[in-house]
Amino acid sequence: MIKPSGAFRDGEASRHDTAGDSATSDVNAAKRHHAWRVAFFALAAAGIVAAAAWALFGSPLLVVRSVIVRGTHLVPSSEVLAVADIAPGTPLIRVNTAQVEARVDTIRQVRSVQVTRSWPNRLVITVREWTPALALAAPGGGYDLAAADGVVLEWAARRPADLPFYRVASPGVSPRGDPDFAAAAAVLGELPANLRAAVESVTAPSPDQVTLHLAGGITVLWGGTDRASAKAAELGALMPTRLHYYDVSAPGSATAR
Repeated sequence: MIKPSGAFRDGEASRHDTAGDSATSDVNAAKRHHAWRVAFFALAAAGIVAAAAWALFGSPLLVVRSVIVRGTHLVPSSEVLAVADIAPGTPLIRVNTAQVEARVDTIRQVRSVQVTRSWPNRLVITVREWTPALALAAPGGGYDLAAADGVVLEWAARRPADLPFYRVASPGVSPRGDPDFAAAAAVLGELPANLRAAVESVTAPSPDQVTLHLAGGITVLWGGTDRASAKAAELGALMPTRLHYYDVSAPGSATAR
C-alpha cells in the first residue's frame, strides 16, 4: 500500500513540475515578445525622427525657393529683398526670421516687419511702412515728406494736397528728434477727420504752442497734445461764429476773435 501511495505522490509532483516549467516558459516568451516590441517601436521612432530631420535640414524640397514681399508702397520690393539677404536654397527651418526682420527694419521707411515661413519652400516678408504726416520745404526745392517720428520718407516736387505744410524758421534742418515737430504731428493725428482735412499748414514754436492754419485764412491756437477731444468740441462750438482766430489751448476758457 505504501509503494502505490508513494508512486502516486511522485507522479503528482512530476505533473506539477511540468506545469510550472510551462508557465515559466510562457512568461519568458511574453517578456521576449514585449522586449522585441519595445525595440521595434524605438527603432521606428528613431527612424521617423531621422527622416523628419533629413526632410527639414537636408531635403531639397524644404528649402527657400521664393521670397514674397507684401505691404510696400514707398520701398521697392527689390530693396527689401536685398536687405533681407536670404540665400536661395537655404533650408527653410534654418532661416532666422528674427535676424531677417532686424535687417529689414533698418530701412527708414519701414515701421514694422514680420517674416513668416510658408511651407514647403517660401518666405513671406510683410512690411508696414511709415506714412507721411507733414511736408517740409526741401533744401534744394520741392518738399520732404516726413513721418510722425521725423524720418523723411520721400521727396516730392509738389506738396500733396492732403498733406499739411510744416513751417519752420530754418528750412533744411532734419525734423527727426525735434520735439516741436513731434508735437505738431501728434496733434494732427488726434484731430477729427473733418478738421484734419481743412488744415493747410502747421507751426509749432514750442510743443505746447502748436498752431493750425486752416483753409480760408483761419488760425487755431491748439496748444499742446493734451485734451484733444475737449479742444475739438470747443472749436466746433466756436466755428459757426465765422471769425478768423480761435484759441482752444486751454479748454474751458476758449476764445475767438
